[in-house]
Amino acid sequence: MMDHTQEEVVAVRKNGDGSIVELQLTSGRVVDYKTAQSMVKNNEIAGLNVFRGRDHEEHLRSDPDGRTDNNLDNLPTF
Repeated sequence: MMDHTQEEVVAVRKNGDGSIVELQLTSGRVVDYKTAQSMVKNNEIAGLNVFRGRDHEEHLRSDPDGRTDNNLDNLPTF
């Protein structure tokens, strides 16, 4: 069940390399990638988790739910 204080990501902005640099939330607020990571850790954004990749950096990813349409890379861009 989603906490009513949690937001969800509705769109993303990518840089020229195709990396996500900003995320737009249900409130319309736009946050940068690092801010989004902090918000996920604080349970302020639903449906995402932070993991450490092979590059030893922290990354965001969608919670596994068997769907691909809600993966960050597949969200609309803004």
